[in-house]
Amino acid sequence: MVKTNIRAVRVKPEVSEPLILRVQRTAQISPHFVRITFGDGDIERFTPMGYDQWFRLFIPAPGKPLPRLPDKLTVASYLRYLTISKQDRPILRSYSVRAYRSEGPEIDVDFVLHDPRAGHSPGPAASWARTCRPADQVAILDEGVTFNLPADTSSVLLVADESGLPAIAGILASLPRDISGRALGEQALPVGLRRHWIAAGLPKDRIVFCGYWRAGRG
Repeated sequence: MVKTNIRAVRVKPEVSEPLILRVQRTAQISPHFVRITFGDGDIERFTPMGYDQWFRLFIPAPGKPLPRLPDKLTVASYLRYLTISKQDRPILRSYSVRAYRSEGPEIDVDFVLHDPRAGHSPGPAASWARTCRPADQVAILDEGVTFNLPADTSSVLLVADESGLPAIAGILASLPRDISGRALGEQALPVGLRRHWIAAGLPKDRIVFCGYWRAGRG
């Protein structure tokens, strides 16, 4: 994980609570992406915020029910999560809302399936995404949005690696009609661009950055 400033710029949801959802369907949308649609359960209590809305995803351990989950993830609640035995502890990961539809309602979430031939071992969430079935249960904890559009902005440049594509797609879909947006996908470029923009005098509050994957690391 590289340096990030998302805590300073993100907009949190008004209400944060764990929501139990169920898999509705899955679709392989490319060789390295699978889209999972969630609904039912507590989906009616989910508040769509658009842009790069993201959440904590709790996937039950195989054959185990979901334990009691915190209303928000703090240092204390995360430490309590770690005290759960490994065989009972749910998988915890962060994901973006790729799309929300009021019909249902339901949300789409895209999972990256890294190519093991490139040296990436599949993580537990990706492995679950390959094998999950309709009615499988998960929990999400909404964390709001990171992207904030300044009032005097007419265009935005979005740069990410493949793990950031769902967030980029959500941002582009949420932009007002009079705002133009460009998107590029690559891991090293965001760090280099951030240094370039800061050196050129661009205010830091105009740059939102968060790194995830690095080449050669799972």
